Amino acid sequence: MRSGAGAGRGRRTALVGVLGAALAAGVLTVADPALAQPSPGASRPDGHSSKRADDGHHQGGGGNGNGNGQQERRGNRHRAVPVKGPVLSAGDAKDSRAPTGTGLRSALGATLQDKSLGTLNYAVADAVTGEFLVGANENTPATPASTTKLATAVAALSLLPAGHRIATTVVQGATPGEITLVGGGDPTVTALPVDQIRIGGAPVDVDSAPASMADLARRTAAALKAAGTTGVKLSYDTSLYSGPLLHKEHDGTNIGAVTPLMVDEGRIDPRSPDEAPARVFDPPGQAAESFAGFLKAEGITVQNKAAQAAAPAGAKELARVESPEIGRLVERMLTTSDNQLAEAVARQVALAAKQPASFEGGAAAVTAELAKVGVPMNGVVLTDGSGLASANLIPPLTLVKLLGQAASPQHPELRPVITGLPIAGFTGTLVSRFGAKSGAGDAAGIVRAKTGSLSNVNTLAGTVVDSDGRVLVFALMTRTTSPDPFPTRAAIDRIVAKIAACGC
Repeated sequence: MRSGAGAGRGRRTALVGVLGAALAAGVLTVADPALAQPSPGASRPDGHSSKRADDGHHQGGGGNGNGNGQQERRGNRHRAVPVKGPVLSAGDAKDSRAPTGTGLRSALGATLQDKSLGTLNYAVADAVTGEFLVGANENTPATPASTTKLATAVAALSLLPAGHRIATTVVQGATPGEITLVGGGDPTVTALPVDQIRIGGAPVDVDSAPASMADLARRTAAALKAAGTTGVKLSYDTSLYSGPLLHKEHDGTNIGAVTPLMVDEGRIDPRSPDEAPARVFDPPGQAAESFAGFLKAEGITVQNKAAQAAAPAGAKELARVESPEIGRLVERMLTTSDNQLAEAVARQVALAAKQPASFEGGAAAVTAELAKVGVPMNGVVLTDGSGLASANLIPPLTLVKLLGQAASPQHPELRPVITGLPIAGFTGTLVSRFGAKSGAGDAAGIVRAKTGSLSNVNTLAGTVVDSDGRVLVFALMTRTTSPDPFPTRAAIDRIVAKIAACGC
C-alpha cells in the first residue's frame, strides 16, 4: 500500500457512505472528486449512435439521441446531481501518491485483453501532477465520438468570460410597426413554463433555467404598448450563422438543423423525455410562430406570417432574454451529451475568435484555442463540436490532458467540465452503467466521465478516485467489428473499476 493509503481509503469509504445515504433519501449531493468544491458561480451542475455524437449508438438507422444508446429512463433515475459542498477531499501529494505504471498495468491485467474491446487505445495519468502513468497507443489518434465535447467545453470556458450568456432579442424593424426576432445562437430558449422544464429528467433552478420565449414576448409587448403600438408585422433574423444548416451526420433526432434561432432545440414535442426526439424541419419558423403566439396572449396582434429577413443595421432593441451562463450550458451539454447544444457552444467559440459561425469555423476556433492554452494537438482532427462526425480524431493522451487542465486548481474557469461529467451509476449518460451486476459496481459514484458512441466506436474519458484517495484522469477509446455496443461498454467500465480499486 502506498503512503497515505489509510487516509485515502477513509475518504473513499466516506464517499460511498454519503452516496448511499443520499440515494436512499432520494437526494444525491456529490462534489467534484478532483476539486472537492462546486464550480464558480453555481451550486450544482445541470443536468447523446450508430451515428450519434455521444453515448448513443445507431442501431439500424436510429440512435437514441442521448449518449447512452438505447438506454431508457427508469422512474426518476435520470436526475442532475447538485454540487453543494465537498464530500471528498481532493487528492494531495502530501498525503497520497500516484500509483505506479507497473502497479496499474498489473492491476488491469486481463481486463485489457477482453475481446469485446476490439482495438483499444488508452491513457491514464495523475490529475495532481499530470504525470502519464500507463497506456497503450496513447498518442495514436482515434475516433472520439462524444468525448469531442470535452474539447468544445475546454475551448469555450477558456475563451469566453465566465459570465457569458447568449441573448435572443427583438429589435425595431425597418418601418414603424415592424419588429424582428433575432437569433443569437441559444438553442435552449423554451416555450414551456418553468415548472414543466426538465433537463436530463430533473427540474431546473434559477441558475440552470433556460431563457423563456414567453418572457421575451411579455417584454416586447410592454415596449410596444408603451409606444402606443398593439399590432405589428414580424420577421426573424438567422444571419448570425453561416455554412450548411445540417450536420453531415444529420438524422433529425440526435441533432436537427443548426441555426441561431430555435425554441426547445427544435423538438416537435418539448416535453418528450426521449433523448433523441423528433425535430422540426424549420426551427426558426417554429420559434417565430411560438413568439407570435405569446405576443397574441399579451394583446399584440401579429398581422402576418413571419418571414425571414435580416434586422436593420443599428436597429433599436425592444427586448431580450438570455441563456444561463456558459458554465451552466457546458454542464448541461456534458451531462446529457447534448449534440444540438454542443454545436451552438462551438459557434460561440467561433464568434469570440472572429471565425465564421459554422461547423468548419467552430472546429477551427476550438482547435486554435486548445493549442493556445497548451493542449497537445498532434494528430487532432476536429470537424464539429459535438463528436457526431466520424472524421474527428483525438489521441487518448490529448483527452487526458484536457481533463487534467480542467481538474487543475490553476484553471478554476474550467471547473464546469468536471462538474458536468456524468457520475457513474447516478446521472446523465452513465445512469445505467456501473450497476451492481456489471462487474464494475464498486466504482459507482467514484467515476465521473464523458461517454461517446458511434457505430463500432465506444469511448469513455473522465476522472476516478483510486483506493488510496488519489485522483486520476483516464481516456479509453475502442473500435470493434460488432454492432452491439453493450459488451464493449461493460468491458470499458470494468477497466475503470480496476483503476478505482488500485492501491498500487
